[in-house]
Amino acid sequence: MTRMQINGSETGVVRVFHLDLPPEAVERFTTEAGTGEWPLRYALGARHLRPAFVDVVAIRDLGDMPLSTYLAQAHAVKGEEARQMRPRLDALAGHVVILPSQAFDHEAQDLTIAAPLRWIATFAEEAARPRGPALRSASALGSTSGAPGAAAPRSRVLLLVLAGLAALVLAGLYVVLAR
Repeated sequence: MTRMQINGSETGVVRVFHLDLPPEAVERFTTEAGTGEWPLRYALGARHLRPAFVDVVAIRDLGDMPLSTYLAQAHAVKGEEARQMRPRLDALAGHVVILPSQAFDHEAQDLTIAAPLRWIATFAEEAARPRGPALRSASALGSTSGAPGAAAPRSRVLLLVLAGLAALVLAGLYVVLAR
């Protein structure tokens, strides 16, 4: 059995598990039943798991695409660690279960991985980089060109308009309740 800790504040981590089951048993194992029974969650030893973020992949369904390419494109798994694991990932057959951090819903948990799951690797997702040049305007830096208090006259007008609307609502209520 493999043990691992899930940090409740974890983000940007992807865990890959090989699923050693015949194809006809995979859906029953990886789908949460209406009764709450979920063999996948039990095999992970997880208290909480979000079904929407559990990615079960039949490697044969990828066609000519290797698993390492799927992980790079679908889960932003890139970098040196992923390059080193490429031969091992691409040699897998059958089914894999891919669990990004979101699958654990920011809940700290201690996992005890049991058969038919076998932990393959844990990767960090590549952080998104902003497109285009950095913003340089004064407002992007947190300052404005207006003098301090320049917005004060507008906020007073807004306050007067809101007070007038409140008076109209109260007058309408008085008329309705006075009948």
